[in-house]
Amino acid sequence: MTGEPQPETAETLARLVAFKTVSRDSNEALIRDIAQTLSAHGAELRVLPGIQPGKFNLFARLGPEGTSGLILSGHSDVVPVDGQDWQTDPFCLTERDGKLHARGAVDMKGFIASAMTAAARLKPHKLRQPLYLAISHDEEIGCVGVRSMLETLAGEGFTAAGCIVGEPTGMQVASGHKNKFAGCICCKGEPAHSANPALGCNAIHLAADMIGELRELQNWLRDHGMRDAAYAVPHATLNIGTIAGGTFLNIVPESCDIAFEFRLLPGELPEPLLSRLRQAAGRLAAAAQAQGRHASIEIRQTGGYPALAIAEDAPLLTMAREAAGSYGECKVDFGTEAGLFAQMAALPAVVCGPGSIDRAHRPGEFITRSELDECDAFLARLIEKLY
Repeated sequence: MTGEPQPETAETLARLVAFKTVSRDSNEALIRDIAQTLSAHGAELRVLPGIQPGKFNLFARLGPEGTSGLILSGHSDVVPVDGQDWQTDPFCLTERDGKLHARGAVDMKGFIASAMTAAARLKPHKLRQPLYLAISHDEEIGCVGVRSMLETLAGEGFTAAGCIVGEPTGMQVASGHKNKFAGCICCKGEPAHSANPALGCNAIHLAADMIGELRELQNWLRDHGMRDAAYAVPHATLNIGTIAGGTFLNIVPESCDIAFEFRLLPGELPEPLLSRLRQAAGRLAAAAQAQGRHASIEIRQTGGYPALAIAEDAPLLTMAREAAGSYGECKVDFGTEAGLFAQMAALPAVVCGPGSIDRAHRPGEFITRSELDECDAFLARLIEKLY
């Protein structure tokens, strides 16, 4: 293994992005392609069915059994391109001014391509510890697919030295990320003819009042919540993502749902925040009920994933720092599957991958050749420690 640029990484990336693995679609063809490639390099493969038809996870091992080893983890799915103004074909890698444009180029098929280059160049029979590649499905809709793979590994008593999740960090080693609580505020009112709205209870009005409560809570988190200066946003955040309510203009709407999320610092719990929202919901519903109207506001969880916080003295963190060298260390505000590796499989995990998350999910998403070279060199230095 060397730290020299590996041109085959960009070639592999071009092949990977051509698979249209938007989360709503199957990832089977991509997983089969990766499995075939890794098998040709001597990998032992496990293609694990996902939680839905047409979805698969891949877990591959190169090197000996029964020793700790290192996992390189990435997700196979990408976000949609619908409605985005792309100047190139999003599923054909296109180079312009040194930038390689495609959906998934930076999030995160670039890292997977580098991991496949690393797998192709190592000598499995000489490894003292194995290298694992874990490719999951449906990360983009809430880290869904990796959970079944981790349940399988944990049930088998699998162990490893740790996991590198290759989300884009500019090759900085991310030792922590926030958790996510996704929820729905489900407002129920009472329908009536819009000519006499007082005979009903407008669920959108209930939702509007709850949005006011959410904004107050957002400001409270900014001014009084926990803080960690290592994060770009040093406090928890709250976001309202979608609002859906009503059927026709001349009907007082009976229901309105607000989708919201918390992104909390490690150690920060959602329960006190939810309690505050539930108190406000009870007060607003009671006020409508006092007017003789039917009203209710329910708050329920719809998804989420845990935070990541690796111990400062963890050997994996030391190994990753040494391999990253001058790129340094950070904590990231976005979530990854690393927290699930730590929680579900008791595996130390960090996040480190090429490119910037700021380019992800946008039209014209790109990664550069130099960023792929940086990742190739980083993985080469890591894998040297397995010999």
